[in-house]
Amino acid sequence: MVNSLNSEIGKAKPHELSEHIKTKLVEADFGLLGKIVLDKPKALNALSTEMIEAMQATLDAWAVDDQVKVVWIEGAGEKAFCAGGDVVMLYHSMQETKAGDVPSKAHEFFTKEYQLDQTIHYYAKPVIVYADGIVMGGGLGVTVGGSHRIVTERSMISMPEVTIGLYPDVGASWFFNRMPGKCAEFLGMTGARMNAADALFAKLADFAVATEDLGVMQLAILESDGSHEGITTAIQSAQMEQRVHESQLWVNYELINELMAPVDLSEVVQQFKELATDDKWMAFAAKALINGCPMTLHLVREQIKRAKHMSLSAVFDMELIMSTQCAMHADLAEGIRALLIDKDGQPQWSAASVDEISTAEVEAFFTQPQLNN
Repeated sequence: MVNSLNSEIGKAKPHELSEHIKTKLVEADFGLLGKIVLDKPKALNALSTEMIEAMQATLDAWAVDDQVKVVWIEGAGEKAFCAGGDVVMLYHSMQETKAGDVPSKAHEFFTKEYQLDQTIHYYAKPVIVYADGIVMGGGLGVTVGGSHRIVTERSMISMPEVTIGLYPDVGASWFFNRMPGKCAEFLGMTGARMNAADALFAKLADFAVATEDLGVMQLAILESDGSHEGITTAIQSAQMEQRVHESQLWVNYELINELMAPVDLSEVVQQFKELATDDKWMAFAAKALINGCPMTLHLVREQIKRAKHMSLSAVFDMELIMSTQCAMHADLAEGIRALLIDKDGQPQWSAASVDEISTAEVEAFFTQPQLNN
């Protein structure tokens, strides 16, 4: 019997569809387990269009392969599962597109990314996602769709789009509506960092397993019957104890609900400006909201409201429109420039405050743009 997902025996044959996506088949008691590794550790396994295409092709092939019973997805290296999408590519796509036109490479990226995320959500076979290390943005999109979502003591999860003038996408409009209280608005407007306990509390993960127990868990999975229930039992056999008080979201739950309660968004911002706290986690979150993109704050509230009764597929349709519009507006390019291109940390947002943004301007982000010929 194999004792690790790194072992290859019998029918286990590695095959590569992308330089940065490694795939192989591992023999297990139930048949074959398909393993996908995001392998771009120097870039924290950030997703490129090519990587997304390779993952999509792999999952499509395994979906119709009766020998493959289970899928496992992980990131290479110890730092990150996936730190998001290739936003530098998005920046260049926007820069090379004339005003009023849809940046084609950005639109292609979002279209294929959301297709992949939906594939994972709807996959008929168990998809185990080992979300160890940094999990941001697009990395969370891959994670949340898994049937068995595992975090570790090293997991650091966030949706920090407020810092670059985007908004929490990859299905966030859907999974935000499944979080307790006002946690979704808070996480979307602050990009606050979550640990394993936070992820469990916010319903972004199902299990917490210590990294030192990875081998034990993998063996239990390979020796299971490959069913959803069997895999759940296997993971639980290596599960580490998580105390709810280790969740900053839980510890600050009443305060978060209070801060996000005002109907007027300007009052929310003012409450964060007036917040006096010795809690470093909460102070970091407040700073991000105050300095973040004002339009993002509006989009977060609006995406949650609109998606409340939407199906998952309808949510992705809405988010493709929103993301394409973001790529056509100045804030996203400016946010990426300030954070990752010039790295001056001084974005000049199109609006200085949420008060300057009209309802019509927000509505424009939910309006289907005219695609280029």
